Amino acid sequence: MDPIALFQQHFYSLSPPSIISVPGRVNLIGEHIDYHNLPVLPMAIQRHIRIAFRPRKDRRIRAVSRQFGSREFEWNGPLEPSAAGDWVNYVKAAAQAVDGKWKTSVGIDAAVASDLPAAAGLSSSSALLTAFTLALLAANRIRASFEELMEVLPEGEYFVGTRGGGMDHAAVLAPDPGCALLVHFSPLSAESIPVPRDWAFLVAHSMVAAEKSGEVREKYNSRRVAGSTALKTVGFDSYGQAVSRHSFEDLKRLAAEKLDGDELKCFLHVTGESCRVGAAVEAMMQDDIEAFGALLDASHESLRYLLGVSCPELDELVEAAREAGAFGARLTGAGFGGCAVIACHSANREEVARELVDRFYSKREGFDASRHLIFAEPSAGALHV
Repeated sequence: MDPIALFQQHFYSLSPPSIISVPGRVNLIGEHIDYHNLPVLPMAIQRHIRIAFRPRKDRRIRAVSRQFGSREFEWNGPLEPSAAGDWVNYVKAAAQAVDGKWKTSVGIDAAVASDLPAAAGLSSSSALLTAFTLALLAANRIRASFEELMEVLPEGEYFVGTRGGGMDHAAVLAPDPGCALLVHFSPLSAESIPVPRDWAFLVAHSMVAAEKSGEVREKYNSRRVAGSTALKTVGFDSYGQAVSRHSFEDLKRLAAEKLDGDELKCFLHVTGESCRVGAAVEAMMQDDIEAFGALLDASHESLRYLLGVSCPELDELVEAAREAGAFGARLTGAGFGGCAVIACHSANREEVARELVDRFYSKREGFDASRHLIFAEPSAGALHV
């Protein structure tokens, strides 16, 4: 992964470019609830998107990726999205986000390199958006705080068409090394939660791409709409209000009286997952990996049967992880493919990985351990690199 060589090759610069490095993230628990402003528990991982860049003298933005090719556009006034699925939309989203808050004068030439798998549920898209945002700010000599960045980055994602929340952006920006990040959204705060030294996490790819475009994007957005509609029907102003005032059992009873179908399922997932996040933080602080693993298992069952965002390959992968000796496992990210996060002890991480290869990956073509089975170390966010 060398963006500098790509930069020099493409832009023929004699002076060395500046570098921005943004990690991916794995969400340990708290899935599909950040967009309802409920707390989540992600951690940054040691895979990154890196951008080598140089300020220009005009407002043109030129970007190149060895994998996806080169793109360029004028950064003047409102931008129009390119074709759905084109990676330049994340560059445009960053430009739009920066221009909406800060006064800028110059564009950039930029080369992108990554060892973070795309469409894997590890926030490669948000890392790309964040990296270009930081590069544009740096080129214009603007220093932005975590709070300021969190004002613009989730909204910037909407430019691409995904109606998500702010978890991914907080997770790639703010974690301290060796820690998970407990993110609250109302009001915004980020608290580092030390990961016990003998805990280990594997991120295992289902071999199904987790694309956020087309039909999958519509399904993703529909879960948010159903959850929001359910909240209003039950009679709460926010999910935070609901879970702070009522037990989960009370919420289940209220929901059963007023909801059915997808709205009932979404409401039960959101409120139940919120309870699991609090319990998971407590388990991590008490070094209780068995309790933590059981919460991962419960989260996956909820995502599978209530929210309906799993797929057969993810279900098989999660089951294989449990049979391999993991304390717990669940899909991580938006779902519909992508990765599972697996909790085990450091001492048996290698054994669990070998068992996963035998039980799951040996049946599938194209397996590459460097891309599909990652040892996820709790790493520093971009603001701490």
